Amino acid sequence: MQKNLRNHSLKNYDNVEKISFLVKKLMAPNPSPFTLFGTGTFIIGRKQVCIIDPGPLIESHINKLLSSIDRKRISHILVTHTHADHSPAANILKKETGAKTYAYDSYPKGIIGNRFEEAHDKNFVPDIRLKDNDIIQGEDWTIKAIHTPGHTSNHLCYSLEQEKILFTGDHVMGWATTVVVPPDGDMDDYIESLKKLLLYDYSIYYPTHGNPIKEPKKYVRGLITHRKMREVQILEELKKNSLCIDEMVPKFYSTTDKRLWPAASMSLLATLISLEKKKKIFCKKNDLEDNKKVWLYNKL
Repeated sequence: MQKNLRNHSLKNYDNVEKISFLVKKLMAPNPSPFTLFGTGTFIIGRKQVCIIDPGPLIESHINKLLSSIDRKRISHILVTHTHADHSPAANILKKETGAKTYAYDSYPKGIIGNRFEEAHDKNFVPDIRLKDNDIIQGEDWTIKAIHTPGHTSNHLCYSLEQEKILFTGDHVMGWATTVVVPPDGDMDDYIESLKKLLLYDYSIYYPTHGNPIKEPKKYVRGLITHRKMREVQILEELKKNSLCIDEMVPKFYSTTDKRLWPAASMSLLATLISLEKKKKIFCKKNDLEDNKKVWLYNKL
């Protein structure tokens, strides 16, 4: 991953890439350890145009998006979830085009005080709130919304029915595992949402970050297996010794870029909470921050 990040300057952020008959992609210039090369904004349709994940508040990205399409043709703006690299440009596009915005919901208020709270876009409120399996219809495209909570409670994937493409946002990424940050993020919900995708027969996934996934069901099964293996690792370590998250992260993420360790600690917390709900482990309740709290194996 570090090699890819060092080479991000090779990406052409002015290039609108055609990836299918109905789909184009424009990459936002916001590379980071969390976004890889940046946020992929998808442009759907040859007549009426739908935008999926307009991206961050980066003027050059927004200007390029507006100049690459007749803005009068932009009729729908879809957001997968309200993280700051996905939704902030939606309000500007709406103002410039008159298009309505669509999402499952706005910023989840229950995460106030979480140290990753700044990752959320607090200003985005959709014009139209979508439900699971809602259909959005354009002149030459049909998109289905699929509610996939886990990464965030308001996460949606979107399918382009004509081409059997699924735009997976951050629910399934093409270069790394998805971060799950409690309390809004929930590991049990995340795994159930992965299983839900196995019920659909889409031929290819396009994540907002990373490469397309050409064998999606195999890939999703691998993600589920990875999460279950992490549970086993945690239980085996806690059978030996009680541990806090700060002690677990180096054990489980020794080969991971240390810049990602804070995010990894959040996914670990989500897994620990899941195991606690199943009464497999318990936490010594105290006033310490989450990473310092001690977790123990439940021998009962």
